[in-house]
Amino acid sequence: MPLVFLALDDTLLDRSGAYRLWAKGFLDEIGASQDDLDWLVAVDADGLTSRWDLADQIRDRYQLRVPAIDLVDELHEGPQAFERLDPMVGCALEIAADAGLVPVVVTNGATEQSEGRIRRTGLDRYVADWVISEQAGVSKPNPRIFALAAQKVRMRLAGAWVVGDSPEADIGGAAALGLPSVWLHRGREWMDTRFAPTRVVGNVIQGLSAIMAARA
Repeated sequence: MPLVFLALDDTLLDRSGAYRLWAKGFLDEIGASQDDLDWLVAVDADGLTSRWDLADQIRDRYQLRVPAIDLVDELHEGPQAFERLDPMVGCALEIAADAGLVPVVVTNGATEQSEGRIRRTGLDRYVADWVISEQAGVSKPNPRIFALAAQKVRMRLAGAWVVGDSPEADIGGAAALGLPSVWLHRGREWMDTRFAPTRVVGNVIQGLSAIMAARA
């Protein structure tokens, strides 16, 4: 029964799609052009930009008088209102579990926010457990966070797979542990020369299928 460590953002949940939907509504709300959508997506950097820094950039660009803390709250909560668990992802997780895989979420982020997303979307019903970097005190790609995830479900790391969209956090973490990995390319080319994923696919459903095929 091998473990499968799965990223949360843009792997199990479509974080980028939810942010884009929020951004469209936000531009309408402040009376800005939808032509700015690509700018809002770019400065977000797949959520890697600090919410405080992003709030400052947005306030400066649109000369908003809203307090920064209010905009930070909006940046946290607004996109989450659009976030849904794809039923096909839930189905794929059920099939993987029936095939003997043990899915565990390993994500970088704030504990309350990340756990809230996992429970609110119903993802908690399809995974064995989850480890969040803030609570764990260590972030991906540090191998310790994967070891903590294995301990949490009382399983060994041997034979585990890592699935995610981040070359550094997910595939780099797998490489540090010597574990096989599946990279979700999201239309990108693999560029890192230090390590490489075992499989490259378009989405998490294909990723789980690739792991099951590799075990067959």
